[in-house]
Amino acid sequence: MRSLKKSISEPVFVKNVKILRSSRDFIEGNILVEDCVIRGVGDIRADKTGLVIDGGDGKKLAAIPGFVNAHTHAAMTLFRGYAEDMPLMKWLEEKIWPLEKKLKPEHVYAGTKLAAVEMLKSGCTAFVDMYFYVESIAKAVRDTGIRACISSAFFDFFDSSILEESISRVRKDLKLLSSMGGLIIPSVGPHAPYTVSLEGLKAAVEIAEEFDAIIHFHLAETEKEVREFEKKNGKSVVKALDEIGFLSERLIAAHSIWLSDEEIEQLAKRGVNVAHCPVSNMKLCSGIFRYPEMLKAGVNVCLGTDGAASNNSLSILEEMKFAVLLQKVHRSMPEFRAEDVFESATFNGYRALGLKGGRIDEGYLADFSLYDLNTVSFCPNHSLLADIVYSASNSVVYTFVNGVPVVEGGYFLGSREEELKVVEEARRAAEELVTF
Repeated sequence: MRSLKKSISEPVFVKNVKILRSSRDFIEGNILVEDCVIRGVGDIRADKTGLVIDGGDGKKLAAIPGFVNAHTHAAMTLFRGYAEDMPLMKWLEEKIWPLEKKLKPEHVYAGTKLAAVEMLKSGCTAFVDMYFYVESIAKAVRDTGIRACISSAFFDFFDSSILEESISRVRKDLKLLSSMGGLIIPSVGPHAPYTVSLEGLKAAVEIAEEFDAIIHFHLAETEKEVREFEKKNGKSVVKALDEIGFLSERLIAAHSIWLSDEEIEQLAKRGVNVAHCPVSNMKLCSGIFRYPEMLKAGVNVCLGTDGAASNNSLSILEEMKFAVLLQKVHRSMPEFRAEDVFESATFNGYRALGLKGGRIDEGYLADFSLYDLNTVSFCPNHSLLADIVYSASNSVVYTFVNGVPVVEGGYFLGSREEELKVVEEARRAAEELVTF
């Protein structure tokens, strides 16, 4: 088993592999990684010793850029399968929120660690999280070696005293997250327009600017919430958010389903990043994302899974396939392209985080995975891109984050025993929380 600490400064040379550099750029050759960055791709040689992986001699490996899960609540892996077949607000009010009141830091740590391992094993190298107990989330991130944008989530329920308490905690959380560096990106997470006042959202903008943090937010997830906001405020939610300076390049707006053409254009104008979560949206009957309109307007569309309580998987592979197929069948649009969702899952996600990643190219972060092409879902492999988007199963052999192999031989840290420890810890945490 390779320890994370030992691997941090070790050069990596991957040779004789198929390389999907981006959705439109496929080559065969080698990859050199030094100091957390891809130093060369193609017909290159390694000058330094280190970890060498050979995809030749019948091994048939493919290198794929790392995926970004641009919207999730990682610790909700503990609620997987608990609250099923319910509409969103009933699901939240009757099942999820009561259960979350019982959460302790150790529960969040165990659930986040399980989520991180699940994501890493399906080629996801970074995630954008919104949840509670950020110190526990950060510890799980450090212990698994994944990259994460961690949001200090808050609600005020339109109560000024709750807002004051929340803002005090958020500032404390952001100071902590900002001090950690490395793979951790600080974020503030006002939950949604139906749980946070406009005053609270204004405060979130001010704090984000003070700490140079990302804002992570639920926007226009259901038709009901959008209509109720308009009735209460006399204007659309996007117009109201724009008036308070909430829309900007630092914003990742999850869901963003129930929006007009005008509102989509405004998101594009302000540089807002949108996290599309097709599986969760379908499961909760939230609605159908306006993907072609978003792309036409120039919105930076990313992909997310949402939490495992409403998905129930954290696989971006599945999100890509459902994202394409949903648009095809809903719009009778067979020409909707796999290339676009692949870009959403990779490059666009890193762009939302302000990072140079999501490509296997010189100068980009060494966040990528190696897939075993000697599996049934990759045979006969006429198109590597099509196989990744439409047929790939969990056939990851290696996942690298910052040049460090955090999955080896298909297992977290190269060890089935290490994975089982994570699973057992999460199972115990879930049993403490959930009673049927």
